[in-house]
Amino acid sequence: MQESINQKKITLITPKKKKIVFKNKIQKKVQKVKRGIITIQNTKNNTIINFTTLLGRTLFSLSAGALGLRNSRKATSHAATMVAQQVALKAYQLGYRKVDVKFKGLGFSKRTALYSIARSKLRVVSLHEQTPIPHNGCRPPKKRRT
Repeated sequence: MQESINQKKITLITPKKKKIVFKNKIQKKVQKVKRGIITIQNTKNNTIINFTTLLGRTLFSLSAGALGLRNSRKATSHAATMVAQQVALKAYQLGYRKVDVKFKGLGFSKRTALYSIARSKLRVVSLHEQTPIPHNGCRPPKKRRT
């Protein structure tokens, strides 16, 4: 008895990939809007503003003293306005269009700095208060006698 083995060649048939072509379709380029963080640190004597990326890398920092104001002039709301305008202008020149604003400190010129940032070409996305408040930590300094 002789067995004949028929070997069949098996080929897998795979469907061809269809290419979808849209004719007369204009692709729009989506630009990613750059977004940064402005941290306004207010003290009784000065206003310091940092500009960072969303990851926290500091790009630049400005203060009222760096703009040439000295002594008690650094503590004014006009100084905070000048610093905020310079930061907003520099951030716009770097290509940033949206910012998150964070506040630190108990100074009185937070609002004026925020207004000058909002009046610039930057769009304020969010506000965040980060003022450190002690839970009965260190003893405060004694009151001034005048």
